[in-house]
Amino acid sequence: MEQFLLIFIVALVFSVVGTPLARRLALANGVVDSPNARKVHKEPVPLLGGAAIYLAFVVALLLFGTRQEIRQLVGIVVGATFISVVGVIDDVRGLRPSLKLLAQIAAACVLPLCGLSVKLFPIEALNILLTIVWTVGVTNALNLLDNMDGLSGGIAAIGAAHFLLLAAINGQFLVGALSAALLGACIGFLRYNFNPASIFMGDTGALFIGFILAALGIKLRFFGNTYVVTWMVPVVVLLLPVFDTSLVFISRLRRGLNPLTTPGKDHVSHRLVALGFTRREAVLICWLAASAVGMLSVFLTQAGFVEAYTLGAILIAGFGYGIWWFERHAPSGK
Repeated sequence: MEQFLLIFIVALVFSVVGTPLARRLALANGVVDSPNARKVHKEPVPLLGGAAIYLAFVVALLLFGTRQEIRQLVGIVVGATFISVVGVIDDVRGLRPSLKLLAQIAAACVLPLCGLSVKLFPIEALNILLTIVWTVGVTNALNLLDNMDGLSGGIAAIGAAHFLLLAAINGQFLVGALSAALLGACIGFLRYNFNPASIFMGDTGALFIGFILAALGIKLRFFGNTYVVTWMVPVVVLLLPVFDTSLVFISRLRRGLNPLTTPGKDHVSHRLVALGFTRREAVLICWLAASAVGMLSVFLTQAGFVEAYTLGAILIAGFGYGIWWFERHAPSGK
């Protein structure tokens, strides 16, 4: 725990110090997010906040990170670095969605190559396929969630905090170190990103934190319970971004739109604002919801088969009802 605390503090300090420097760099080079009809901010806001998150994360691991399971650690960092570079290019010059998707798949393939994959099926090819689908899905979910000040960074911090707690309980040192670094980096960044934000993380940060959270979910193990139950744990920890992405995809498909390339104010946060909440309140509600479902992940680690799948059924029912409710009461977030 002392090592995790040191990693957290170093990442926090470097993020707090590095984010203003990233802001100056973005302004000096014209790397800004300009307002338009589908965005909520009214003035250009500098990007590259994700670069500060990335550097704070890496520096903290280099100084106090674990040297255990070095192959998997290197694989995670290499994959995350690659996807961060892709994010920088997208923030500075722009990339076609198809190229971004191919880059995400390539980064996800690094994880099985370094020996990190889910262990749900007896056929290894299926495990590798699920690993890639999960990683690409979570990476995109955090990227799509980055639509309001403090939202994606806050949800990432909450997810990292739950992974850190679960890792500490179960003696998962690599997961704990990575989670502590991500938690500190995200909290330091939120100092400047919470409404009204003075800097955005951009794809540089959103793709990076999505990839790391996906890798944490795959790496986390629970030796006191069966994998038939514990596979649910990372899904529950990240249920809010999964719900938001599902809502957006279903909503856009219902309207005959391409869910990957069509922008819009149809996310959970936008719909909460449409229902009368302020932007800060909408973000805080999302944080609260993510914290609430995340707490259920601790229960799942100790649950038996019947209890776990009963809870899973309740969450699936609530998931479906939530999509129906938002579509009926705030169908387009306007």
